[in-house]
Amino acid sequence: MRHVFSPARVLLCAGLSALLSACGPGARSVAADAASTAAAASDSVGTALNPVTALSLSAQVGQKMFFDVTLSGSGRMSCASCHDPKNAYGPPNDLSVQLGGPDLKDAGARAVPSLRYKDATPPYADLLDNPDGVSVPGPGGGFAWDGRAATLADQAGLPLLDPHEMANASPADVVAKIKASPYAALFKQAFGATVLDDAGQAFAAAGKALQAFQLEDVSFHPYSSKFDLYIGNKIGGVLTPAEARGLKVFADPNGGNCASCHYQGAGLNGSTAIFTDFSYEAIGVPRNAAIPANADPAYNDLGLCGPMRTDHAPVKGNTFCGMFKSPTLRNVATRRSFFHNGIFHTLEQTIRFYNTRDTMPEIWYPTVGGKAKDKPDPDFPTYGLITTQYVGGKVRKYDDLPAGFTGNIDTQMPLDGRAPHSKPPMSEQDIADLICFLNTLNDKDTQPAQAPKPGACTS
Repeated sequence: MRHVFSPARVLLCAGLSALLSACGPGARSVAADAASTAAAASDSVGTALNPVTALSLSAQVGQKMFFDVTLSGSGRMSCASCHDPKNAYGPPNDLSVQLGGPDLKDAGARAVPSLRYKDATPPYADLLDNPDGVSVPGPGGGFAWDGRAATLADQAGLPLLDPHEMANASPADVVAKIKASPYAALFKQAFGATVLDDAGQAFAAAGKALQAFQLEDVSFHPYSSKFDLYIGNKIGGVLTPAEARGLKVFADPNGGNCASCHYQGAGLNGSTAIFTDFSYEAIGVPRNAAIPANADPAYNDLGLCGPMRTDHAPVKGNTFCGMFKSPTLRNVATRRSFFHNGIFHTLEQTIRFYNTRDTMPEIWYPTVGGKAKDKPDPDFPTYGLITTQYVGGKVRKYDDLPAGFTGNIDTQMPLDGRAPHSKPPMSEQDIADLICFLNTLNDKDTQPAQAPKPGACTS
């Protein structure tokens, strides 16, 4: 989706506006229930944060299913194996893609996203109105990296049947395991006495149960971060100078420009910023050799153009090819793999990719030809994917996107196509401050994957 960034978009959004000159402290107010909802959540994790009595019958079924390893082909994998409550319902490790299948040895093709803050996601549309009210409509919404699931219920069925994940051969296999489960009676109580007699009906009900659990349980959308305290004027919600500067970098259309894709003011029930506008972008993430599917040079993951999604053919002129969904940035600092292919493993490296993809492509993409230096120059960066410096040769930029689709690459700041070895959009201080701000988006039951150095975010 091509965006037309409007400063008004940020100035009118609660929270961001408080640090911009056009708005005063009064702009910090948001719906009052955001903080009260967070306060109601227990600090315990591992099962739902809500007591079972607070959930509907269908959500209670979904809760039991979510942690049930017997629903997998291996008998050792549950939804929670990849969507760990202790890790903001994201992966518990730094693998680019998770292992599943009948023996838990099969690697998937895409990184596992967090399941937090999915409740406001609309179904996918090729021309979805952008929430900012300014940008032109474009592809947006849906679940999974390519939006092919219209609802959380639909999404829940994907890993259950994926041969590289929970590896059930058919919906009937899943239903048979539910019939044999300790919660079979509860399942029938929630969905009808004869629901398990029809495999198709029962499998659809299973998806609805998992959806109900995710929608009803506050642990999937706790809004308990420091940022939530800040915009709610609550105790403990005072940003440090570094965090406040980072918020400005986040919003600055000539700096980080993160808000152009990663800010959406109102969620459900009056809750606050979701930190995604549900849009899709092609940004030319480097190819990840750690994904077994990529061993085949003819294989390309083109997001909206497949191979998992099948309604947008990867033909010349298709402007959707290479686009992937913009995820929420809530709890992003707790993650240990980034982008659809998990190519990066620290938040800092991910931000540096945004900042220098164009100004130093040779540290992110392979160089063909040329001669490797015995020792890189003292100023040659060490934070990229490639730490060998070459003399001559050609950088294979966008090496995971066929040449016919490189015209789909988004040119928003900071990925604006500026000349190699020109000045990057963000300074070293900007990057450090932005990381400080993004850490304020961590919910209170999480820990950052890589905490800022002591004192780095205080002044």
